[in-house]
Amino acid sequence: MPTSARGAPPAASEVERQAALVRAILEVSAELDLDAVLQRIVDVAAQVTDARYAALGVIGPGDRIVEFITHGVSEKERAAIGPIPVGRGILGLLIKDPRPLRLADLSHHPQSSGFPANHPPMRSFLGAPVTARGRVFGNIYLTEKRGADEFTTEDEESLLVLATHAGIAIENARLYEDSRQRERWLTALGEITDVILEGETEADALLELIARRAVELVSADLATIVSPDVEGDELIVRVAYGLNSHDILGMVVPATGSISGEVIAKGEPITLANASDDKRSFQPMVRSGSMGPALFVPLSMRGSPFGTLAVSRLTGSVEFSPTEVSLVQSFANQVSLALEHSRMQRELNRLAVMDERERIATELHDGVIQGLFAMGLNLQATAQMVNDTVVEKRLEDVVNQLDGSIRDLRNYIFGLRPGALADRQLQQTLSDMAHEFQEASGIPIELDINLEVAAELAGRAGEVVQLARETLSNVRRHAQATRCWISLVPEGRAAVLEIRDNGVGFDASKGSPAGHHGLRNLRRRVASIGGSLDLTSSAGKGTTVRAVIPI
Repeated sequence: MPTSARGAPPAASEVERQAALVRAILEVSAELDLDAVLQRIVDVAAQVTDARYAALGVIGPGDRIVEFITHGVSEKERAAIGPIPVGRGILGLLIKDPRPLRLADLSHHPQSSGFPANHPPMRSFLGAPVTARGRVFGNIYLTEKRGADEFTTEDEESLLVLATHAGIAIENARLYEDSRQRERWLTALGEITDVILEGETEADALLELIARRAVELVSADLATIVSPDVEGDELIVRVAYGLNSHDILGMVVPATGSISGEVIAKGEPITLANASDDKRSFQPMVRSGSMGPALFVPLSMRGSPFGTLAVSRLTGSVEFSPTEVSLVQSFANQVSLALEHSRMQRELNRLAVMDERERIATELHDGVIQGLFAMGLNLQATAQMVNDTVVEKRLEDVVNQLDGSIRDLRNYIFGLRPGALADRQLQQTLSDMAHEFQEASGIPIELDINLEVAAELAGRAGEVVQLARETLSNVRRHAQATRCWISLVPEGRAAVLEIRDNGVGFDASKGSPAGHHGLRNLRRRVASIGGSLDLTSSAGKGTTVRAVIPI
């Protein structure tokens, strides 16, 4: 808080004193910003009582002083004194017994606990409580009456009048701040909803927008969004916005024993007065973000928490108020609904695409393939009627080309229509594909398919089959292999599809070889089903494509 060294000579008469008090009250009442109101109260209190020093201690949870606004002490002097008082000694007496207190020498009071190093000397003292919303908001402390040994009865009366109106001013400022926060809440939620409805923003960009608006909503220094990894054993910081966010983004947090893990497990928010002091805090993140007061709230999808939204302030900052906790929790709940709506929209779009693919597949199968098949039969019949061996050979070649086209179309139909797996288990489909690959390429292939994993992936069998088909296509075209292996096995709470060859390989550190775009397609396909893809290869030692797919 900025300090003020403003003072004024004592009032020349009672009339002038009252007039000065009225002007002071009007000045305090004119402010709407809470921080400005608090500073103005302190400055005016010093002015109407002619005190050299003044302060307002804001009382927080546990009857501790959480803010200390001063007058007459410079920023340099405050830094030399050290942390703000917590509410012991005379200051604590006023917190426990919120009544006016006037002392000629506060050091003589039995409750006096002395001053810290570098604190200016203070003798005369006058204090009074400030009440807002029916409870004690804080206390005004005045010391060192100018030109006199102690504060007067008139000073005490003026301070009580000022404290009463200060409580009203604080209440008005809080109501104004609440309305501004509510406006920011609605604006942020509206922006996020608009982005979701547009449907053009990637998931990570949307989560970053949520984190950014959460920081602005409660004047935090850092916001993070944490969610489980593929296997669910660890949590990953997916999004970080604010102070030192680059150091925090991507950090791995243990799911068990961490605050985020507890919030996800219980679906309830957790508020910390100081994250640095809590044993559950993930200390590397706390240190990187200089996290003090922190708030963790769950983000839900389909009624179950899938991650946490956390906001924090720097060490030594003011704790999050109950209003701010409620605001962030409400924001997270509304954001969760918006994310659920986004998921449902993506699912509807996916189903619409699948319906269209099913329609195209049906037309290809019932129309084009049947027509080509009939043409092939006619050409075979014609070949039997021709005595010219050259013409007969050419007709046979055309029939073989038609057979090849029909096989290609059937493969395209299979890719278009995952429903084709309804009467063919994934294990059998992969086995058939491997057999066709071996027949067409001459490359022996070995299979290791776990039946339970194959059954678990039935809902995504189309994507798994297409992934295997594209990988085998790359092997056939580029690997120059003499052997190939396919496995589908469990690994924790995930399935691993691995396709390996003993071909020429390439230097994977330099990316895909020129003109090879299949690997990029594979990564996109695996990412679309929430998995991750790892490719290892080296010249002369073959290539391994390993897709980890969440079950």
